Amino acid sequence: QANLMVNRENPPFDNPELRKAMSLAIDRKAFSAILMEGLALTGGAMLPKPAGEWGMPPEMVASLMGYNPDTDKNVAEAQAIMRKLGYSEAKPLPIKVQTRNLPTYRDAAVIITDQLKRIYISGELDILDTPRWYAKLQRKDYTIGLNVTGVSVDDPDGNIVENYSCKSERNYTQYCNPEVDRLLSAQSRELDRDKRKKIVWDIERLLVEDAARPSIQFAVAGNCWQPYVRNYLPHDNSQYNNLRFEDVWLDK
Repeated sequence: QANLMVNRENPPFDNPELRKAMSLAIDRKAFSAILMEGLALTGGAMLPKPAGEWGMPPEMVASLMGYNPDTDKNVAEAQAIMRKLGYSEAKPLPIKVQTRNLPTYRDAAVIITDQLKRIYISGELDILDTPRWYAKLQRKDYTIGLNVTGVSVDDPDGNIVENYSCKSERNYTQYCNPEVDRLLSAQSRELDRDKRKKIVWDIERLLVEDAARPSIQFAVAGNCWQPYVRNYLPHDNSQYNNLRFEDVWLDK
């Protein structure tokens, strides 16, 4: 999952209107076309359907702020917000967009930097090696970043809690909403799967409305193996599951 990281404690990004404009400026179709041959999945905080078990239905995703397929309308709304805040083509907001020095990060960072220019944000790429990138995230020593987060386990107690709850060490954007924390606890206690899903969707909608770590896309990848590799079952809802190969054997 590629995310736009905004350190909301650093002015002027402590202004929710500015963060909203940045979220509206994201053209997810362009990301998918350029990076994933149009095959990327689009969703909120949780892995989207059909791969994910907890993600919102597609029609619900399309109703979220910034997910309207009419990207020109989204950008026009974002430009109006930026002009109200005093920015324009003649007076852009200069920033550094930091990311990790890997192709999956760099390529997406180039695109988001270009898209932000449409709303008068002039970004300069700052590419960091892996130890420096994660050290900056941990210290919250950045302003704007492009991060890629692996889907470890497709469950709200993992993905949403670790990235968005107020006291999580991996809450790199310093997002803290008491209502989100309350709902996180409620979904974790809920035993009815359908009721739990609805609570999770309420959380996802709040996160989008707050422009909390906006989700850009969920990447897809292909698997291939030799015919003599037997009993290998690829997983489509996690990057890390099924790596021990206890039941895999070679027919040769």
